[in-house]
Amino acid sequence: MRDFLVLRSALEAGELRSASPDAASPSGWRVNAWVKQGILLGFRLGVLVEFSTGGPSCGLSFVDKHTFPARHVTTDDGIRLVTGGSAIRAGAYVARGVVCAPPMYINTGSYVDEGTMVDSHALVGSCAQIGKRVHLSAAAQIGGVLEPVNASPVIIEDDVLVGGNSGVYEGTIVRKGAVLAAGTILTRGTPVFDLVRGEILRATPDLPLIIPENAVVVPGSRAVSKGKGQEWGLSLYAPVIVKYRDEKTDLSTALEDLLR
Repeated sequence: MRDFLVLRSALEAGELRSASPDAASPSGWRVNAWVKQGILLGFRLGVLVEFSTGGPSCGLSFVDKHTFPARHVTTDDGIRLVTGGSAIRAGAYVARGVVCAPPMYINTGSYVDEGTMVDSHALVGSCAQIGKRVHLSAAAQIGGVLEPVNASPVIIEDDVLVGGNSGVYEGTIVRKGAVLAAGTILTRGTPVFDLVRGEILRATPDLPLIIPENAVVVPGSRAVSKGKGQEWGLSLYAPVIVKYRDEKTDLSTALEDLLR
């Protein structure tokens, strides 16, 4: 139990991560499977207990493993955690200058770096890695993963804008400066059509789906070209890279700095 608490404290301090930048890796990241194993050990060691806030008269309580309570945040942490139903779970690192708008949730093992905004109804899943100055817009979903322990978590690199109601899942990596328009969904099985470079981006057995640096991705569709789908005039969802970020795109996202 003591070893787990040491690991949890190191995660909360940002000294350990479930995935770390690694220039020698084809994806640029290395999964630290032993860290994920430690988190899973915490669930096995934990027993269900009742937590309450505001005292017995408040009536607000929840039940969870005693090894993963909600983190207590103070002004010394430099985190802006706005009232209204948000929570940061023990074992998550949240850097100074992060803004948490209610209600949002940051799960254990995740890493949220400086200056990031986690907006209302946004989720940062277990072990997800979020870079500096990222904006996770309202209802954005960043998927989590604990098992298998060698599976890559979702990674959102620095200065990425994730639009409202977007979802990034199954180990997808979004490179620095990319913009995901509202409603964009990215999974391991999702092909992404790059109109600028004339390529179709896909995950491989060895690498997850990777969105290039500064790419601007919007929801699109592609026609079904055979069978009943063609007969009925159906089309399938397809994310599309329509451009790469430039000064005009930066101007359109400059409002983010004013909101922090």
